[in-house]
Amino acid sequence: MTTITPDLSMTLHGDQEQIAVIRMTRPAKRNALNDGLILAIRDVFQNLPKSVKAAVVDGEGDHFCAGLDLSELQERDASEGVFHSRMWHAALECVEKGTVPVIAALHGAVVGGGLELASACHIRVADDTTFYALPEGTRGIFVGGGGAVRVPKLIGAARMTDMMLTGRVYNAEDGERVGLSQYVVPAGTALEKAMELATRIAANAPMTNFALMHALPRIAEQPGDHGFFTEALMASIAQAAPEAKERVRAFLEGKAAKVSKG
Repeated sequence: MTTITPDLSMTLHGDQEQIAVIRMTRPAKRNALNDGLILAIRDVFQNLPKSVKAAVVDGEGDHFCAGLDLSELQERDASEGVFHSRMWHAALECVEKGTVPVIAALHGAVVGGGLELASACHIRVADDTTFYALPEGTRGIFVGGGGAVRVPKLIGAARMTDMMLTGRVYNAEDGERVGLSQYVVPAGTALEKAMELATRIAANAPMTNFALMHALPRIAEQPGDHGFFTEALMASIAQAAPEAKERVRAFLEGKAAKVSKG
């Protein structure tokens, strides 16, 4: 295990150290986010070892992340607030638009900034203890870490509005139903499931993973004709990679596993 800061660690897993588990280590604070932790997350994702092909974000203790550490909230004027929010945007952009797919292993509180962090990941696995909330609306503040952009893409603007206006809390099952996670697993097994998924993802062709992280979200937001064109370019680049050619050849020669009912 590598200690990045007292509040963040990284452990490499797999024979070739292809999976990085990045863990928030502030259990006494329910892994609440402060600027130091956000900057440490930025730094670790900007400097992942070359061997890493997939990453898992986890929280030590009973909670993934209970949001912003309000004890460290500072008074700022409007311009200072804008720059502070943009710093968080840049940090979480390193998670979403970095070099490898990222799976969030969720449990306990996924609240406020914790949900903003989770929404910057590409896949979210929640265990039965998980609950989601955006209490900023009832505290007289507004999301500032990218939640206003990322969360509506998962659940729609109307559901996010409801969460912030009323303080609504979603449990793990309802969270999956509305799109806050892709998987729900028994309590205490989110990390295990996330590691299973990361292992599968790390075995993909790197250009395919890159396309899914960087091209697909952009295609989804483009007008149809632009999206079709971008898709054609990305498909041609991906299939031209030597590894892709080897995988297609293996399938045609009957050496690759066929899709079966899960």
